[in-house]
Order: sequence, then structure tokens, then C-alpha cells
Amino acid sequence: MVNAPVAHPPAENPFDTAIAQLDAVAERIGLDPGMRDVLRHCKREFTVNFPVKMDDGSIRVFTGYRVHHNEARGPVKGGLRYSDHVSLDEVRALAMWMTWKCAVAGLPYGGAKGGVIVDPSALSAGELERMTRRFAAEIGLLIGPDEDVPAPDMGTDAQIMAWIMDTYSMMHGHSVPAVVTGKPVTIGGSSGRYEATGRGVMFVTQEACKYAGVPLEGATVAVQGFGNVGSVASKLLRDAGAKIVAVSNASGGIYDEAGMDIDALIAMPRDRASLRFDAPGRRITNAELLELPVDILVPAATEGQIHAANAGNIRAKMIIEAANGPTTADGDRILRERNIYVAPDIVANSGGVIVSYFEWVQDLQSFFWEEAEVNSRLERIIKRSFQEVAALQAKESISMREAAYVLAVTRVVEATTVRGIFP
Repeated sequence: MVNAPVAHPPAENPFDTAIAQLDAVAERIGLDPGMRDVLRHCKREFTVNFPVKMDDGSIRVFTGYRVHHNEARGPVKGGLRYSDHVSLDEVRALAMWMTWKCAVAGLPYGGAKGGVIVDPSALSAGELERMTRRFAAEIGLLIGPDEDVPAPDMGTDAQIMAWIMDTYSMMHGHSVPAVVTGKPVTIGGSSGRYEATGRGVMFVTQEACKYAGVPLEGATVAVQGFGNVGSVASKLLRDAGAKIVAVSNASGGIYDEAGMDIDALIAMPRDRASLRFDAPGRRITNAELLELPVDILVPAATEGQIHAANAGNIRAKMIIEAANGPTTADGDRILRERNIYVAPDIVANSGGVIVSYFEWVQDLQSFFWEEAEVNSRLERIIKRSFQEVAALQAKESISMREAAYVLAVTRVVEATTVRGIFP
């Protein structure tokens, strides 16, 4: 199952949102203008147009991107997404957010991101494999265990990571499992990686409920984006005592005040094209789901879903950002003015990259951990990360997002300063 997109592209340029967030924290901490300029730019941007032979014998040219934002703290890390809506600015924003996410979690990584402009549901299995392998060969100049380690994202999965790992390995003459994470366990993947982002969302929700005084037991939850992250988070939040009353995907949503049968929803057959499901409840749009009267809203789809036009209509007491950049800068300002508690994306959805780090470490050592150990380590790191952000938020009387960005940017600046500017 892949991360579920929503029906429409984001309301504003995601890179504008990312820059606005950086500029705001730069002003707050009095960041040197030169250093701010360094962080506003992505270090390396790669665009490739590559041909693929289709099943009917025709040739189709695809466009793909790989962007490195910052590598001061270590090799860059970030997902690859397949979507019609992929753009260079989207990839730039996601790479920057990955830098902050890794820094907040204390991981020895910088941020990267990549993608191909394609609707994967429109390709046969053979076409998808050929496109993936050709793209892997094209970005082979950039990726590597010590340089840039891709992972799954929207529209990609463990199988696609396996093809990339195999392609890279064939190019180097030996198996290199640490070149990607999110692989099948049979070829060096980590136990618990598939559920990691959703599990991290659940851990952060538990902590956020404690800090915000919202009981998780019996809390009503709406989840936008019932893909990998949203479905796993829904199941684990249900198991923790919450009541999932609404879910959605690209085809729309379902709302049932009595609570939804999450296990049945997960078991329903879905395909890459529609991700449709059939379940009891009232049919709603993605826009309507965001404005439902629930205790907890979990946007787990794509960026830019909460913005100036709808932030004033949000009725949730708490928002847990399971997607990357689901709230625009204007939307975030409105949520702050309305005192709606937000657990920001660079904290809330960091479970995936945390367990990707575990997978990378295990691959490099050729020594693998039991799933219980993976989950325990994930819980310890992500809760520590949340608590550090919450402590700074309380100390400085700022929002959770501002606190997370202060921590992240400060850590990246410290690493950059210590390393110096070469030559």
C-alpha cells in the first residue's frame, strides 16, 4: 500500500511555505544573513529526462528529480515519490523539510528528496519496473550508502526500493543493500519499517494528548489520506483507545460518528488507480473531512491541505501532521490565532526516517534487530524529540512548530559552523 494522495494539488507553492518557515525562525534566532542564505538554497539539484520502452513498443520520456538540501550533519536522506503533481519546487521543499526533520530527531543526516512525474497506476508492472530501473541508473551519480539514501514515499513502495537497490548493485558489481531503505526484509530491509511512520504518529499523538490535556481514550479522530501512513496510524490509534470516525483518500472520504471498522477498511482490495473502498457511513469530500467536529485531525496526504481559505473552519482540538507540509504558512498563522494545538510534521511524521536510519545502520553492520527492539528504539527517540520541542515551546512561549524549527535550524547551523566553509 502506498501513501494516498488527495484529489487536488496543494493550494500554494510548497517551497514558498518552506522558505517562509525558515525565514520566520531565522528572524527569531537572529540568524546571520549569510547563513540564512545558505539554508535557503538547496545544495544540489538534479533534473533528468529519460526514455523508457513501453509495452506496446513505443518510447516515452519521463522527467525526474533528485535534490540535496543540506549535508552538514551527514549523508542526505529522503524519499522518492511518483505522482503527476511532482515538481522541482515540491521536491526542493520536501528536501528542506527532511533536513529539519532529521535534525530534530538527532539523526546524522541531511535532507534530500526526489520524484518522477508519473501516474504509477497508468503503468503496467513491467513498465513501472523499467522506468524505476532507468531512473535509478540516471540518479546513480548521486545516490550511495555514504552520499544519498533514498526511501519510499507517495506512489512508491518496498518493491520499487528493491528494484533501485538491485540496479545500483548491478552497476557496482556487488550487493549494496544500504543504498536505499524501506526495502523488503528479505534483501536487507528492517522489521517494523513499513509501519514506522504511522507508529511514530501514534507515539506523538500520545505525547501531544498528555501535553495538551486531550484524553486519547475515546477521542474522535479524522484521518485524511488512508495510505501507508494513514491506515497504520488509524489502526494503532484505534488500538490505543481512540475512535476513528472519518478517513479519506483520492476518491473522497467516509464519515461515521459511531466509529469505523479500520481492520475491514485495511483489508478491502484497493488498487493504485483509485484506492476506492466501500464501507458504511456518509460520503464526504477531502475538504469536508478537514472541517469535521473531531478531537484530533490527522492530515496524512499531501502538502498544502490546510490553508488560509479553510484554516478558520477547522474544528479539531488538535492536529497531528502525518503528511509533509500539510499546512501552509498562512494556514498555520490562523491555527495559532485560534489556539489549535499542532504537532508539526517534522516531529510527528519522523518515525519513517528514524527507522530508515535503523535499517541503514543494520545494513552497514550486516546485523539485524528484532521488531520489538526496532519499535522500542523508535518510541524512545521520537518521544524524546517531542519532549525536547515541547520543553522549548513552554520555555519560550512559542508554537510547537516554531520550537521544532528553532531546534532544527540551530543544530544545522552548529554543524555548518563547526565544519566551516571549504576552502
